Amino acid sequence: MTHTRTERDTMGAVEVPADRYWGAQTQRSLEHFDIGRDTFVWGRPMVRGLGLLKKCAALANADLGLLDAEVGRAVVRAADEVVRGDLDDHFPLVVFQTGSGTQSNMNANEVIANRAIELLGGELGSKTPVHPNDDVNRSQSSNDTFPTAVHVAVLLELSERLHPAVDALCAALDAKADELGDVVKVGRTHLQDATPVTLRQEIGAWAAQVRDAQADVAHAGERVRALAIGGTAVGTGLNAPEAFGPLVARHLTEQTGIEFHQAGNLFVQLASHDALVAVSSALRTLAGALMKLANDVRWLASGPRTGIGELRIPENEPGSSIMPGKVNPTQSEALTMVVTRVFGNDATVGFAGTQGNFQLNVFTPVMAHAVLESIRLVADACRSFTEHCVVGLSADRDRIADHLAADLMLVTALAPHIGYDAAAAIAKQAHRDGSTLREAALASGAVTADDYDRWVDPRAMTRPD
Repeated sequence: MTHTRTERDTMGAVEVPADRYWGAQTQRSLEHFDIGRDTFVWGRPMVRGLGLLKKCAALANADLGLLDAEVGRAVVRAADEVVRGDLDDHFPLVVFQTGSGTQSNMNANEVIANRAIELLGGELGSKTPVHPNDDVNRSQSSNDTFPTAVHVAVLLELSERLHPAVDALCAALDAKADELGDVVKVGRTHLQDATPVTLRQEIGAWAAQVRDAQADVAHAGERVRALAIGGTAVGTGLNAPEAFGPLVARHLTEQTGIEFHQAGNLFVQLASHDALVAVSSALRTLAGALMKLANDVRWLASGPRTGIGELRIPENEPGSSIMPGKVNPTQSEALTMVVTRVFGNDATVGFAGTQGNFQLNVFTPVMAHAVLESIRLVADACRSFTEHCVVGLSADRDRIADHLAADLMLVTALAPHIGYDAAAAIAKQAHRDGSTLREAALASGAVTADDYDRWVDPRAMTRPD
């Protein structure tokens, strides 16, 4: 177990690793903002994707009788170690390399070959009895293996990381809508007072928007199931048996539980990466929905005394180094910063996707990096926002009631009975005088007290006939 020491700030005691110089507030930040912590997102998902592909390629080659059985078993075993992450330290390359990903493909070939040689009792670097090109890369080219590994990595990250995080966020919003659903409050359009809504309607709209955007991501992900494998260098399949690509796809399906298939047109898969462009675009839409959610929460929690102040956010950490007792909407701020990064990544992917020249797009690594980073950041930010904000949201019912009582747009309920112009005159008079809407309505002579009380029912206004 890690030894800790107790540090304190204005919010209480915090356990800090004993061998670290940081204090309480730094520790709180580490606990509350576990977003993109593994900044080398290019590494693990891509290395795992390459490992899975090389394993399945070896299985396919063995099925076809193209790989010695003993060599094939050693390659599969070495590739499994790559998939598990046992050999991550042996994948040092960064995203900015040749645009086909050849160096990363050969990195995988060399690591797996040398590990297989070691397993078979050979000498590292000897290329015998396992050759990185002739055995590990058999029936393949970097031009079809690298985009295939990207597709595998993206779909695994979507299914294992993004969708569960978004599902949890929507479930938390649904639960919060149920918890606070009876509260009637002022609606707002143009940042101005509008007719009433319930918190169930307001929070439910956040969840619905996020779910719709998530559905777009899932739909775009369907295109990623099509793989370039079997196209080799230019899409013709030179040096690969016709059955190789479909066999690899079948093995990948069995290994991951995600359905893959060889693309119908392999030339397209090498020369363009529109499936990645589509996923990135859908991630941008999802990020936009999250921006709406985060901004609404921090506006509604603004104050707490001189802003709207209708929602109370969790007090996770001190908000200022100079203003004692201040609490800030930090989870909203972190989430919105993630959104800006996703928008930037999408611009990169969109432009890179236009750069297919003749039979190959040579911007594949940067597209992979941008899409995988966006997936990781959105997933992490959703999880953080759920755990450290949504779950702890509460309503200031007194503040909400005061705002509702002062809402001049309740006058909308009078318009069907006395006409738009007369109702507008009452609202304007109340605003000028600083009187309540009821006082102005009765003073106008157009409405009796009984009529006003019968017609102006804020709760009924949230569910019109």
